[in-house]
Amino acid sequence: MQVEREAFCTVEAIAQNVKEKLKQVREKGEPIDYLTFVPDGEPTLDTNLGREIELLKPSGIRIAVITNASLIWRQDVRRDLKEADWVSLKVDTVSKEIWRRINRPQKSLKLEAILEGMLEFANIFKGELTTESMLIQGINDNGEEIERIADFLAELEPNKAYLAIPTRPPARRTITGANEQAINMAYQIFSKRLGSVEYLIGYEGNAFAFTGKVEDDLLGITSVHPMREEALMEFLKKADTEWRVVENLIKDGALIELKYQGRKFYMRRLPDAVGSRCS
Repeated sequence: MQVEREAFCTVEAIAQNVKEKLKQVREKGEPIDYLTFVPDGEPTLDTNLGREIELLKPSGIRIAVITNASLIWRQDVRRDLKEADWVSLKVDTVSKEIWRRINRPQKSLKLEAILEGMLEFANIFKGELTTESMLIQGINDNGEEIERIADFLAELEPNKAYLAIPTRPPARRTITGANEQAINMAYQIFSKRLGSVEYLIGYEGNAFAFTGKVEDDLLGITSVHPMREEALMEFLKKADTEWRVVENLIKDGALIELKYQGRKFYMRRLPDAVGSRCS
């Protein structure tokens, strides 16, 4: 829970790690759409984000950043983000009370400043701007709030606005995504004001890139988001590896099993120190 930017890893280490991963993936013939900044936390907290994007540009692969936009009120953050090719901003609500319930922000953050920062960023960004609005049952899935979100997005003018619900284990297990009726209502309201609206309400599928290093690949994927059991089984089949790899990672304390809405998910155990992720 912090708002001050800092350097978590060296720029050179990140650039070298990405270079090596790209080589491995390309050797396996895997397609690459984007190099995406979506770390264990908020990518704009990294004070070196702009420099890292600059170093990765020569790869010829489009750069994407998925951000919760909590620091977009800062000019230096907007300056870093505008160097990317594709940026996704989180817009779950435009109401202060609801924002605090859903996003549980650091106490010094101000929603008004964040929303204004988004508008300023949209005016300078030349890439593809998208937004993601997660609808939570009983919190921000009512018609009035959805109308307010749509009004703001109409001013922001993203290339695409995504409507989402929780599809992986949330921070609080009591949280439930909006029902079909509310999602459809939101889609209709958004569509009247915005050029392109899509759902992000389903499972993303079982296609994950494989570099040949099974344990490293699994820990890399599950450090970004949990893998559903069937996705993990499909991945192991692709790697020609048995389930005991997963059992060993769980036994070693590197991987944990979770349950959400009757399904099993697997995610990387949170590290004890930030520095351990930078090697």
